[in-house]
Amino acid sequence: MVQRGTGWSEFWVWVGAAETAAWRLKWVALPVMFVVLWFGGKIYRSIRLQPKRFCGLKYARTGLLASATVAFLIAFLIGVTVPARLEQRQLAKEAAIRAHWYTFEAAVTEYRQRYHTYPNDFKDLRDRIPDTYGTLADALNNLDPLGYRAYGDFAVVGVERSRGLRGAAVRPASFTAGDDIQPGGLTYTKYELRLPGEDKITGTDDDWVVRDGMIMKLSEIAKGGVGSSVSAGVLQP
Repeated sequence: MVQRGTGWSEFWVWVGAAETAAWRLKWVALPVMFVVLWFGGKIYRSIRLQPKRFCGLKYARTGLLASATVAFLIAFLIGVTVPARLEQRQLAKEAAIRAHWYTFEAAVTEYRQRYHTYPNDFKDLRDRIPDTYGTLADALNNLDPLGYRAYGDFAVVGVERSRGLRGAAVRPASFTAGDDIQPGGLTYTKYELRLPGEDKITGTDDDWVVRDGMIMKLSEIAKGGVGSSVSAGVLQP
C-alpha cells in the first residue's frame, strides 16, 4: 500500500495489495505459519489434556484459530493469483516467440526489397543482410532452418535454370526482376516459416506457423481458427 500510495479507502486495492504481499512472502510466510500451527496445536493439546496444570485454554484455542486463519488467507491469496500468473507467463513465452518472428520478418522484408525475392534459406539471409547488433543471428539461432520454405504462385526463371526444370510450368512474372537477381535464379514471392513452441522442437502440436504475413498457433489451425484454410501439406517443414 505504501508503494502504491493511492486507493487506501478502496476494498479491491487492499485485496490486490494483500495478493502481492502474500506472493512475495510465500517462501517465508508459509513455512513460518506451518511451524506456528504445529507449536500452537501442540500447546493447545497439552492444555486441553491437563486443564488443572495449565490455564488459558480459551486463549490457546483463540490463538490457534487465528494462526490457522492467517495461514489459510495467505494460501488463498496465493492460490487466486496462480491462474493469472500462469497466463502472464504464457503470454511472456509467446511474446518471445513473436519477437524472434518480428526480427526474422524485418530481415526477409529487407531482403525482398533489395533482391526482389525472398531468401532461399537461412544461410542466404545471413550472408546478404547486415546484422549490426546481432539480433538477426539470435533470432535465427532460435528458429529451425528446416521449418522455412520459400515459394510463390509464379517465379522468374533465368534461361540457365529453366533448362533444368523439366516438366515444370513456369508462368511469366507480373513484375520485372531487379538488377540484383542473379541469372538463372528463382524469384520467390511468398514464404512459410514454422516456429517451435515451448518444447523448442519443430514438428509438434505446439508449433507456430507463419504464412502470408500472419502468425498463428498450429493448435488453433487444427481447431478451425484463423488460418484453417492452410492445408496439411503446406504445414510440413
